[in-house]
Amino acid sequence: MNADLSLASQHLFESQIVDITKQVSGKKLSAELGVWLNENFGVHTPAYQALKASCIKGVSEGWLCNREAGGLRYGRIFKPSESLHGFSVDVVDMKDIAGPHHAHPLGEIDLIMSLEGEALFDGHGAGWMVYPEHSAHSPTVTNGRALVLYLLPEGKIEFTK
Repeated sequence: MNADLSLASQHLFESQIVDITKQVSGKKLSAELGVWLNENFGVHTPAYQALKASCIKGVSEGWLCNREAGGLRYGRIFKPSESLHGFSVDVVDMKDIAGPHHAHPLGEIDLIMSLEGEALFDGHGAGWMVYPEHSAHSPTVTNGRALVLYLLPEGKIEFTK
């Protein structure tokens, strides 16, 4: 893969994320925010389609989901930064699997992108879902394969035993 093309793909991806984090910055992480994200950046929008295409390209180019453990491919592509309005960005490639249990001290915003079958993430189909602060779960994909993009305020996540 040409390193310049890969870097260009990463910059495009980052600019797409910035467009979203700019609009959610300062909002309470709640189910209502998930509804708002689906109305404004949901599967029916060009923004969702472009972001999904960038994620698929990032996986194929090897700069997304470049680690593997326990049947999961994953990776933190961006640490929290001012340009990302304090959010970190992780992407996980999951197929009919449960990931490690963890808690979200400040909440978590998830973008579910189905790749195979009618993949569900924690029972939700393609689109956005939001976990409020102090929530916890074992992230689970059923009925196929999905990429799941995580936006974590301040990059905060606590893996539990």
